[in-house]
Amino acid sequence: MKVVDLTQMLAGPFATMMLADHGAEVVKIESVEGEMSRLAQPCRPEDVEHLFPGYFVSVNRNKRSIALNLKSEASREIVRKLVADADVVVENFRSGVMDRLGLSFDILRADNPKLVYASIRGFGDAAGGCSPLQDWPAFDVVAQAMGGMMGITGPDENTPTKVGPGVGDTIPAMHCAFGILAAVHHARNTGRGQYVDISMLDSILAVCERIIHQYSIQGYVAGPEGNHHPVGTPFGLFPASDGWIAIGAHKDDFWRRLCNALDVPELADRPGFLTTAERGVNKRAVQQAVSEVTKNFSKAELTRRLGAIVPYGPVLNSAEIMEHPHFRARDMIVPIEYPGIDRPIETVGVPVKLSDTPGGIHRRAPRHGEHTAEVLRELGMDDLTIRGLAESGAIVMPPTDWIEAAEAEKASRKALQKETVK
Repeated sequence: MKVVDLTQMLAGPFATMMLADHGAEVVKIESVEGEMSRLAQPCRPEDVEHLFPGYFVSVNRNKRSIALNLKSEASREIVRKLVADADVVVENFRSGVMDRLGLSFDILRADNPKLVYASIRGFGDAAGGCSPLQDWPAFDVVAQAMGGMMGITGPDENTPTKVGPGVGDTIPAMHCAFGILAAVHHARNTGRGQYVDISMLDSILAVCERIIHQYSIQGYVAGPEGNHHPVGTPFGLFPASDGWIAIGAHKDDFWRRLCNALDVPELADRPGFLTTAERGVNKRAVQQAVSEVTKNFSKAELTRRLGAIVPYGPVLNSAEIMEHPHFRARDMIVPIEYPGIDRPIETVGVPVKLSDTPGGIHRRAPRHGEHTAEVLRELGMDDLTIRGLAESGAIVMPPTDWIEAAEAEKASRKALQKETVK
């Protein structure tokens, strides 16, 4: 599957990363200044040119990069040539940008009737229903706020809280990748492409689905639920002596197993704690009673007692995740070599495990415009034409020998380090 990727920051690149991880050929089109996330931190200290920031490399693996000035007619023509035999175009500009560039869905599908065209915008595109907020800009925090997620997240009913990771971007990205695959399947069966319209707000609301049926059926306005379940208990976070753990032992059999494993079997038979229904009524008392026991043990001891006995897991930070045998066994921490970088940069692996056609990380994230000449040659351009485009400012290419120079600098630093140790 060939994908022309005009996305930036997180939502769009995460969607195209998912496709690239599973074998799609993704050509990332960047501006002459470079994709915005290239300006982010952190970078390794030796990366003095700021070529491979963590934000960018995390979600742009398995892609090739070309750098075009889309204000140039010559560059816009390159885009149309790329799209002419592509399966998919993905963009996350504000509404109307692609129309002004002359690269709208209607124009591009005239060249390629099978084209699947996907966009991710804060409030969607008119193609899927024209929101009165269509022209508003949006980031993750806006989607979480307006899509219902913050309204049910937080320590208490008066403190709505942002979810830590950028789920206002990554959840729409997953919906986008799903929509693209459904549309490509249809296009291959019928010869007809279509528009895939993703709204960040819609995607967040979709995963907060229960707040809608709760209101519709009960008139109940859901609020922040803290670190516990609104009904079942014990189901949530509990203190350890050195951190926190998660327990989901609301069912009667799990409840009794939990109490036995914590050496408090009498707790299972305490009045008001005996059944799921009783514990639901007395949930705060149950939570307090369990907390009084768990806080006396370390996470390691609780793991020894509760692992495989009840639904349980310690709250892990990034350092603990990096060392945890589960993630290593599942190839979810993947080291990637980068030119000029002394040691590999580790990124998250591919979570979708296919038995016959497994995805993987086969190519590091590219330098800005690293594959411009390569891709243009594939379009039939000769080196003289490519050089002319570069001189006119229509395209950007890195120096042809930059990888060799970066690797030579890395080798020099390692040699100096060895001498210093001696």
